[in-house]
Amino acid sequence: MILPHPLFHGTLIRRYKRFLADVELDDGSQVTAHTPNTGSMQGCARPGSRVVLSLSANAGRKYPHSWELVHTDGVWVGINTMLPNRLAREGIEDGTISELAGYQAIRAEVPYGEGSRIDLLLSGAPGKCYVEVKNVTLVEGGCALFPDAVTTRGQKHLRELMEVVRQGHRGVNLFVVQRGDGESVSPADAIDPAYGALLREASRAGVELLAYRAVVTLSEVRLERRLEVLL
Repeated sequence: MILPHPLFHGTLIRRYKRFLADVELDDGSQVTAHTPNTGSMQGCARPGSRVVLSLSANAGRKYPHSWELVHTDGVWVGINTMLPNRLAREGIEDGTISELAGYQAIRAEVPYGEGSRIDLLLSGAPGKCYVEVKNVTLVEGGCALFPDAVTTRGQKHLRELMEVVRQGHRGVNLFVVQRGDGESVSPADAIDPAYGALLREASRAGVELLAYRAVVTLSEVRLERRLEVLL
């Protein structure tokens, strides 16, 4: 996936109110950018970090810049949580995610469960496959950890995936690691032990756990290879 253009490089001053970040651009000007990430962004929001912003074509936006990348721990990290669903779809369509091949149709944001919308619904000859996509940006010691904050929404999604499996469909929880230094994926038990316990329960109940790592550069974000999910 090619990143939007134009792109603006700068230095993070601070992130605050979850959706806002002050950035000093390389030309010396200062802007407030929208932060498209609801998580804590642990390890990815250190003041002084190099960041990359995009610029919306919507002239009516209050904050026209959006934070796309941050350089931390020696790698570029994609922090935009809008990208993983698109990366997952791209990876299914181009065959990178071979485990999800063979379906004739892909639909996004289809209602299911208790007032939820599944990220991707695959359908066709093999039946139906419900895919929840989770963005991962926290890495410690080579292990990518999810979540980076307590996620009751993520817990709800796991319960809903267990239900679709019980109904005879395929349920997949897909972790997309938007940084190149993750070598495996594990639940962040120290952050959200309830999520970790439920993820293990979901796995035992037949929910498939997949993880793919992305290559993140200053021009594109692209799924690269599968990672092992360690429970």
